[in-house]
Amino acid sequence: MKTNASKSKSSPDNAMLALTPMIDVVFLLLVFFVVTLRQNDISAQLDALRPQLSEIHGHTEPLTISIGPRGFYYNGATVTESRLRENMTRIARVNPGMDVVIKCTEDSAHGSLVRALDICNEAGLRKIAVLSM
Repeated sequence: MKTNASKSKSSPDNAMLALTPMIDVVFLLLVFFVVTLRQNDISAQLDALRPQLSEIHGHTEPLTISIGPRGFYYNGATVTESRLRENMTRIARVNPGMDVVIKCTEDSAHGSLVRALDICNEAGLRKIAVLSM
């Protein structure tokens, strides 16, 4: 005569599948493939060419504003804040998608950078990069 304990062990209704070890193995394999994947493998398989800047906006160079200890420089000449505002507004009317690079020297005032960013924003220029020289 069999006991109830032996019936419950062999009964298919009470079968439990432990998922935790399988999930652990899946994550382990995922980590293994992420760590062993080389960037060259991905780059070799991609066949994507980015368009040239001149193809997108019709120009080759971004607009450059330099900020030094004595103020703003545009096209290699010192300009006042109001003159810079006029130039940026005029450029934004012609090409609002113009790329702008603001270059700051080590000894430039932080407030000048903020004013230059505000001028570009008010003019409608949104593609702005800030570089430190």
